[in-house]
Amino acid sequence: MTVDAPRTARAQLAALAADPRFPGPWPHARGTMDDDRARAAAVLVLFGVLDGLPADHEAQHQAVSHDLDLLLLRRAATLSSHAGQVAFPGGRLDPGEDAVTAALREAQEETGVDPSGVRVLGTLAALPMPVSNHVVTPVLGWWEDPSPVAVVDVGESASVFRTPVADLLDPANRYTSVLRRGGTTWRGPAWLITVDGVQQLVWGFTAGVLDSLFTSLGWAEPWDRSRELELP
Repeated sequence: MTVDAPRTARAQLAALAADPRFPGPWPHARGTMDDDRARAAAVLVLFGVLDGLPADHEAQHQAVSHDLDLLLLRRAATLSSHAGQVAFPGGRLDPGEDAVTAALREAQEETGVDPSGVRVLGTLAALPMPVSNHVVTPVLGWWEDPSPVAVVDVGESASVFRTPVADLLDPANRYTSVLRRGGTTWRGPAWLITVDGVQQLVWGFTAGVLDSLFTSLGWAEPWDRSRELELP
């Protein structure tokens, strides 16, 4: 399913969040959920424009402007689940919270982002994360007034960074991840990107969300799915 594409990236993302057909059947979940014990969580999928360019700035003849970027973090290696993985800011809902409130709160706690500068474009359908038995709601945001970001708590995050979306769309950075565990092999989308001289591996839930987003938006470029990356 590919939505009709309004001109700006912000408008395209807002249209996708409003489309009840997205994401449809979730192809990237690995494992089995325990529905009786599943916990609700939310993540902030925050897009913005580097260097203070206008929000409607788009390069011609390209899927997106080279100045469009995405906020990501690498989780601390000491965490009990998803340790060391690149992820969206986010976490579990507190009692009485909705997904938007939780995603903005967690993003502020983990990266220092100022929620007042974020326009929420909408929420996507909740997605299963069987490996940690969470049901996760992605919250799409547009960074209208970017604020400085950095690691707030070293017990939560090892690094915080903004990566150009163009790097995620570059076929040279795309791989199929291969995870072998307990006699079972799982394959899924992955990226190897370099941010500020540091190579970052994006795979798992985060890569699955990005792959579905880029495909449905019509931003994805053809890439060689036979390029496999074995995960430890």
